[in-house]
Amino acid sequence: MTAVPEATELDGSGRAAQPRQLIVTVYGLYSRTEGGWLSVASLIDLLGAVGVDEPAVRSSISRLKRRGILEAVRRDATAGYELSDEAREILREGDERIFRRGRATPADGWLLAVFSVPETERHKRHLLRTQLSRMGFGTAASGVWIAPAHLHAATEEALTRLGLAGYADLFRADHLAFGDVVAKVRQWWDLDRLDELYTTFLDEHGPALRRKPVTEEQAFADYVRVLTGWRRMPYLDPGLPAEFLPRGWSGIRAAELFFALHAQLETPARAYVAKSINLG
Repeated sequence: MTAVPEATELDGSGRAAQPRQLIVTVYGLYSRTEGGWLSVASLIDLLGAVGVDEPAVRSSISRLKRRGILEAVRRDATAGYELSDEAREILREGDERIFRRGRATPADGWLLAVFSVPETERHKRHLLRTQLSRMGFGTAASGVWIAPAHLHAATEEALTRLGLAGYADLFRADHLAFGDVVAKVRQWWDLDRLDELYTTFLDEHGPALRRKPVTEEQAFADYVRVLTGWRRMPYLDPGLPAEFLPRGWSGIRAAELFFALHAQLETPARAYVAKSINLG
């Protein structure tokens, strides 16, 4: 699997949730207790509750299979698919980011990724930039990428997994001088774009918090949509310190909404899935 489909399918990147991204969310939430496997019939039923029809489910499964995210496996003559080993590892890494509540603080310092790639291996340079970007790094200078220091372990794991560790060095750093860090953060990250995305998330998913009571099926549909919409955000905003962000930063309100919906929807959503496909 390359880093491009990894970014597109597995972290939910993209302007609108596609059926394949909803399928990955369902796998990430509910299949891993079953060894990463779900039957095709179960997927069709579950995605139907989210408003995705059978042809779209089958087409999306085929695409995920071609990209190495799903593998066809039959169980007791039942057709189904399971997550590839690499997809399971990527989703495990994603859990740590998606459900991480805290933000970095100024005292934590920064992580710098410095890389140099020979001209003969230009594709590796593109892969490095793609990976660092999808992990939420900002660009401090040519060949110098920056993120909050808490991302050091995840970055080391990802670059090692992709065979890129030999092209980069990771450093922990403090900003000592010159210039205002708040202004620098706005240069390193596109905060206006992030604000648009967070505002869209609030507008799209805020009504789900006010929709009470809901059936287990509705809770499931809402939870899958909410998690699919949210799971790209921790990759675009790597938990930047609130002190360096604009006052009333929409990302803080969006995180509050996500975790409120997680608390409200997770249990009834899982109950719906358990009844639908016999999960324990």
